Amino acid sequence: MLFKIVLKSDFFNLETGDRLELRHENILLRHAVDSDLDHLWQLIYSDLEWKNFDGPYYPFKTASLEEFRDGFFSRLKHGERARLIELDGQVIGLVSYYWEDENTRWLEAGIVIYDSQRWGKGIGRKALVPWIIHLFNTLEIERVGMTTWSGNPRMIACAKAVGFQVEGILRKVRYHKGEYFDSVKLGILRDEWFELHPILNTC
Repeated sequence: MLFKIVLKSDFFNLETGDRLELRHENILLRHAVDSDLDHLWQLIYSDLEWKNFDGPYYPFKTASLEEFRDGFFSRLKHGERARLIELDGQVIGLVSYYWEDENTRWLEAGIVIYDSQRWGKGIGRKALVPWIIHLFNTLEIERVGMTTWSGNPRMIACAKAVGFQVEGILRKVRYHKGEYFDSVKLGILRDEWFELHPILNTC
């Protein structure tokens, strides 16, 4: 299966460099643009069902439109660590990465589908594959990790479906609504990934 990385002029900026779009079938991963602001704010805060599975044990505060614009949305527009997931022309979620320890090149990836009507349809898997390819192609890393909890079985199944292995389980370290849950660590190495997902290296 071949995934292609394409460059579109609408996402080219002379000051910040090339803006890459990552496409597969009807999935597009791209930077946020100004016209996404209202829709994305509504998507995140109008239906918080996603938060019941995406680290609900962490504090969460609803941001005003202005706070969202100047904070999280600004980082989505200008940063390199996240892309919006667009399905058939509609933004439904995002993919991201962060450094657990940049000095040792320990990187973690993440994904969230905010629109609960899109869950259970394989969209997360389709979005993860070009994102992980992009990370391996553009960063000097040998492993991509993902961390979730036992209260989010869909996330565990999604990661396993694209080749991640469960590398560790920290038992009963997440306490939520009167119940203990496990923290689940998953990961995949570069050579394991490209054995499962052979592609032309376009970066």
